[in-house]
Amino acid sequence: MSSKQARSEERAEHWIGAALAAHERGLTLYALRLLGDIERARDAVGETFLRLCKQPRDDVEHRLAEWLYTVCRNQALDVLRKEGRMSTLPAENAADIQSADEPHTAAIERRECASRVMDAMEALPNNQRDALLLKFQQGLSYKEIARVTEETVGNVGWLIHTGLKKLRDRLGDEAWKGIEA
Repeated sequence: MSSKQARSEERAEHWIGAALAAHERGLTLYALRLLGDIERARDAVGETFLRLCKQPRDDVEHRLAEWLYTVCRNQALDVLRKEGRMSTLPAENAADIQSADEPHTAAIERRECASRVMDAMEALPNNQRDALLLKFQQGLSYKEIARVTEETVGNVGWLIHTGLKKLRDRLGDEAWKGIEA
């Protein structure tokens, strides 16, 4: 192998490593939310990064987060199709993962709040729940969400607006404080 090829491979490994460091946790939480099982979520995220390794950097670098969430979502949906069922993560498991670094009392409060929100979100249609998770849990833009979910940007806005309104109705005004978008 020439030194030029070795440097090229080293740069590719660095780029993939940086993408992994930046997006693995968010993708795992997203896949966990879709699949309801941490091992299946990790498998979906692993397959997502394997596919990234096979993609030319120039093809995906400018839209990396969007590409990763699209592939991860498709991986999770493929798993669910193969199983013939849809399941979701219990709210207490999601709260545990997201609050591992918090003090004990803050973690308990966060878990209780997350449980109420997740219970309310379970009642939402899948497309509204998906749009809300991508927006608020993963921080994607409306345009990125539209590409991931294959919806129009306008419809993503409507899904988020309608989903938030339904959550507010279910949670009540008092519970909604501090959750404003």
